[in-house]
Amino acid sequence: MIDDSHTMQNWFLFHFSSIKIYQEHTLFAAIMGKGIVRKHLLGDWENICEGLPLDIHINRLHIRYEHIFACTNKGLFRFANECWNETELTFSCYQYKDTGAHGMAATSYGLWYKDSGCWKKAAYSHNVVYDFLYFPQYIILALDCGIAVYDRYVSKWAEFQLDTAVTSLAIYEGHVIGTTEHGELLYGDKKGSFEKVRFENMFLFSVIRKNREVFACTDRGLYKLTYIQGRITLFAIKLGFPVTDIDANNDSLYLATLFEGVHKMERPLV
Repeated sequence: MIDDSHTMQNWFLFHFSSIKIYQEHTLFAAIMGKGIVRKHLLGDWENICEGLPLDIHINRLHIRYEHIFACTNKGLFRFANECWNETELTFSCYQYKDTGAHGMAATSYGLWYKDSGCWKKAAYSHNVVYDFLYFPQYIILALDCGIAVYDRYVSKWAEFQLDTAVTSLAIYEGHVIGTTEHGELLYGDKKGSFEKVRFENMFLFSVIRKNREVFACTDRGLYKLTYIQGRITLFAIKLGFPVTDIDANNDSLYLATLFEGVHKMERPLV
């Protein structure tokens, strides 16, 4: 665990919701209802909330090259010159990604993209989009009512009504997977159907892909997705406390938890 008792004891009182590694030597972490903190490799945690409203909630942090973004209930913020700066996207933002050609954001008013310095509506402006995946052929949206898939080759959307909100997305072994608002694992069969799987006494917060591995953050700990007898299942990595988010480098995993601060562990070999 990276937090020493004399430097992090008070931070145990807070609930960490998101974590990101910046340039291999700095951690950025969001605390539910308390803003954002930062820790350099040899330093202590410090508040970096300049520019953020007091009552802000951080949904996700995102890092792309030198740029750090915070997706919040009050819009998308960018960190520059030791201060968080508002962008033109001022309503609830749940995910941000830089696709190379455009910045794209999942918001309470659908999917938006940035073109020539301006944010524009892309799709599903009457739905909440919680997450999305962007590929050369497909765009996949996690909606408040299911999943939508855009085929860029034929310029058409396909909708999958699931009677539940989908809160995160990833690809594992060619399958679209996700989590629902009820803590279920969502599993695509590659044939146009999705199965919802509930694991006994477990609530899944999100699925997160790191390189070729996909992890599940749950209220029981951190799990890794694996195949057993042709089905996706969960392999325990770190148990004992709720894990809300992770980030990774070549050697280590960094875990944001609800009650145990921030943990560091070696990347599993399984």
